[in-house]
Amino acid sequence: MARLALLSVSNKTGLIDLARSLVEEFGFDLISSGGTAKAIADAGLPVTKVADYTGSPEILGGRVKTLHPRIHGGILARRDVPEDLTDLANNQIRPIDLVVVNLYPFEETIAKPDVTLAAAVEQIDIGGPAMLRAASKNFAHLTVLCDPAQYDNYLQQLRENKGEVSLEFRQKSALKGFLHTSSYDASIADYLSQQQKTESTPEQFTLSGKQLQALRYGENPHQSAGWYATGNTTTGWAAASKLQGKELSYNNLVDLEAARRIISEFPDTPAAAILKHTNPCGVALGSNLNEAYQKAFNADATSAFGGIVALNGTIDAATARELTKTFLECVVAPSCDEDALSILGAKSKVRILILPDLSSGPKETVKAIAGGFLVQAADDIIADTSQWKIVSDRQPTQTELEELLFAWKVCKHVKSNAIVVSSDRTTLGVGAGQMNRVGSVKIALEQAGDKAKGAILASDGFFPFDDSVKFAAQKGISAIVQPGGSLRDADSIKAANELGLVMVLTGVRHFLH
Repeated sequence: MARLALLSVSNKTGLIDLARSLVEEFGFDLISSGGTAKAIADAGLPVTKVADYTGSPEILGGRVKTLHPRIHGGILARRDVPEDLTDLANNQIRPIDLVVVNLYPFEETIAKPDVTLAAAVEQIDIGGPAMLRAASKNFAHLTVLCDPAQYDNYLQQLRENKGEVSLEFRQKSALKGFLHTSSYDASIADYLSQQQKTESTPEQFTLSGKQLQALRYGENPHQSAGWYATGNTTTGWAAASKLQGKELSYNNLVDLEAARRIISEFPDTPAAAILKHTNPCGVALGSNLNEAYQKAFNADATSAFGGIVALNGTIDAATARELTKTFLECVVAPSCDEDALSILGAKSKVRILILPDLSSGPKETVKAIAGGFLVQAADDIIADTSQWKIVSDRQPTQTELEELLFAWKVCKHVKSNAIVVSSDRTTLGVGAGQMNRVGSVKIALEQAGDKAKGAILASDGFFPFDDSVKFAAQKGISAIVQPGGSLRDADSIKAANELGLVMVLTGVRHFLH
């Protein structure tokens, strides 16, 4: 008797070529359902509809097609167990040697901005995962394929092994089947959790991803690494296009995400951010993109060498010329015009990425710890100056208030303890990741130098003592923004008043570890 293959796929890439080889080279009989059966028949290949094979029509608008003993019995039967073979014979069930299944496009559906809950639910596949799990469980006796990329390798197995498939290949394919259903279920659970709109973290958190690329190494050459996408690959960095440059590294991607988070703070004004090791060395706003980039670069030209650049507008020729004047690792922007790309071609190794949506980021952050991981909501709160408290005697001017807001937005993305000094919507000094806040203040003010006179200082955490306020005043700082909340806030406020500084408390802390 001919071998039997069950084909039921949403993604029909490579379907007809596979089906033709199965029938014409290896003499398989085919059973199929719905659109897959129609596609095979339209290609002139013999195929039996699942409903005809089982004797049960598709019901409930197609919700029930393959959930039938003649299907699952043929998949799950053990060929070396006599009782299983007897059951097959008694119930007129043929053993199935190949199951080719991929699932309803749930992730693609929920990626649509106007998708309804009802529409999403209809794209939750039931029969597909059941067949994948059954076939993967019984890999000792049949093969399961869930990705068109597997088809050629499967056919090669048949050609090289006289129509047989190795156990190693079947087991590897089974693992891929279980990973596919696991990822699919995780996407559904994540989507439905988001529909609950709860403020608390879920009782169970599932993290699943599909490898987009095996990276050369991780943070260091002795560490292996891979790039994975969670959910739909039409969003996030998976949707970015690389116009030129070397292959992306682990560190590139980490820095690019940090750059994306900073630049997303400034959606309405031309902005540029230059980062090194996830910390900004220069961030600036300008009347145009070229001006913003030059201001950001000149904020710390030494650190900008080998940096990661994020721009919030179309790269034009003028900006491109400036970008080529120094060595950069990566540049990301929402778009790039043709003249600019031609100019950037002179630096062919620089990675130029286009990510149209720089604002959309993850809703949670995840960090691994021994034996588990930590999950928290993303720090995506939008600064609201109407909620700030001006606690000093001197009131800020409108210009100072706008500068305070700029410095506060940047400070949010600097590693704690974080201090940012700015003027003219440009960072002048950044103190990052120090073990004490005074150390960060000194680093930022030393970097700013004489430009600190009349500038703004932002701190991601409160001042437990007044020493930092006094030191800032000595260097010419005119206004300070900080979250407040220390038992000794009064000491810092008193120092600000005595020294003629503006002090604003945001009531919001932005630690970044």
